[in-house]
Amino acid sequence: MENLLKRELNTVRLKQLGYAGGGCISQGQSYETDTGRVFVKVNHKNQAKTMFDGEMASLEAILKTSTMKVPKPIKVISLSDGGAMFVMEHLDIHGLNRHMATLGEQLANLHLHNEKLRDRESKDAHTNNDWQSDWVNFFIRQRLQLQLDLIEKEYGDREVRELWSKLQLKIPALFHDVEITPALLHGDLWGGNIGQVEDGPVIFDPSSFYGHSEYELSISGIFGGFSTAFYTAYYNKIPKASGFEKRLTLYQLFHYLNHWNHFGTGYRGSSISTMKALLK
Repeated sequence: MENLLKRELNTVRLKQLGYAGGGCISQGQSYETDTGRVFVKVNHKNQAKTMFDGEMASLEAILKTSTMKVPKPIKVISLSDGGAMFVMEHLDIHGLNRHMATLGEQLANLHLHNEKLRDRESKDAHTNNDWQSDWVNFFIRQRLQLQLDLIEKEYGDREVRELWSKLQLKIPALFHDVEITPALLHGDLWGGNIGQVEDGPVIFDPSSFYGHSEYELSISGIFGGFSTAFYTAYYNKIPKASGFEKRLTLYQLFHYLNHWNHFGTGYRGSSISTMKALLK
């Protein structure tokens, strides 16, 4: 694998550094190369290249907004066993503490980026581009329904099936009079995917898509790791809209269902109770 890295990165020097890590899905290792330090994520599953291609596109999209610091992506490399490696800039990341408020402000700037682009385009006589979106149907069909289909296939859970038949009819009402400008989202912003470098906060391991900015805050409410200073700075730029708390619960339902599918029935209880809460 290291010989492949040398060829793909066109480097003679490839020395492992004392920076290694891994999550539930991939393993990582930092290296010194002829042109500087890189961080390499490795996954040996067949869908690894597709996953890493998506992460690379996510990092590139966030970088283009010039709103937040993320590791600069370099290259996705296929492995002979069907897996892949993802090479990116090495950052000396530490636990986030003194830059929480800055993170909140910068995240809001990321979420407002498309709105600012839209406003500029509407003032430009040479462009006639309008944002077209149907976020509610997207979230129901492409997020919740897909997770529920997987649960049905694996577990055939009757209670979940019955709750969903009632809940899906009530979801559109949660978005009454809510104006949504599609925002570029990190997509998986929990405490394990944030940190700081010397000059400010950094976010990593994105799973980006364009959606409702409120969605971004849902998983942080489940696993924590974000201070009051973060939320205060964020809401100063993007105030809570009417019905925010109920929609946040809806967005958290996706994460509970997703974790149920990934990690097992330990998340069934949270999924069931969240569905019941939304039906009250």
